[in-house]
Amino acid sequence: MNFQTNFPAGYPVFHPRGGPFTGAASSSSGESRSGPHGPGAGAGAPEFDIFDWFPAYQSCQRYFLDHAQHDNGVQAVAALVNICLPFQWTTSPLVNSTGPGPHASGPGAYNLPWPRTGPVQNTRGQPPPVSVSLVPYIRRLIITGMDREPIMHGFFGEDWKKGVGPVHECERRNYLFAAKSGGWAQVKYQYDMSPHESVPFLKPLQDVQLAEIEGAEKTWSQWLAMEDWMVGPRAPDVEESGANRGGS
Repeated sequence: MNFQTNFPAGYPVFHPRGGPFTGAASSSSGESRSGPHGPGAGAGAPEFDIFDWFPAYQSCQRYFLDHAQHDNGVQAVAALVNICLPFQWTTSPLVNSTGPGPHASGPGAYNLPWPRTGPVQNTRGQPPPVSVSLVPYIRRLIITGMDREPIMHGFFGEDWKKGVGPVHECERRNYLFAAKSGGWAQVKYQYDMSPHESVPFLKPLQDVQLAEIEGAEKTWSQWLAMEDWMVGPRAPDVEESGANRGGS
């Protein structure tokens, strides 16, 4: 089975067990960004194992549902950045990781073209473990400058760096890309989730390290090459290496 996953520009490349990982902290100099935003992934960085990462991500999901969303501090942050916690959803609220609460509906219902939770039942007709995407919360914390280590710890638990750290790094890079692609209004529009959960304010990316900027610059250049169809055998690095071989 092929576990290679195709992500948009800026997302990590997941490989089978023992394979490499190219993440958001990689840079042309091979440096990696350390600190509260998860492990770096430049040259010489530890390999990323999807089989090790996924249980850690699920652990963060359970912590978020069973503990964090019921904490007063997390609720205060969520209110400030205007995002509903799962137990506050007016349609099928989730009070914990065991399943949905009583059905409810109202004007504050979350309205997206995809569901927040997983399928109703699996192939055996049994309800699967509840799965809530943590990406909307990570994105909202990043764009409001709230993705500091204490807050990330409060939302996603003690092992948040291992569980949501890679996603966090990728979404930080995507925020840089969004800022470069359009103006303030367009960026805010892209990050608004619904009329009832619009972004109240935007802040520039916080605690940025040089390696993070260099990694984003390199990936942005790769995207510009993609726009000009400079991919595959026409990729700039391929052409440069071929020219070097021809001149040697």
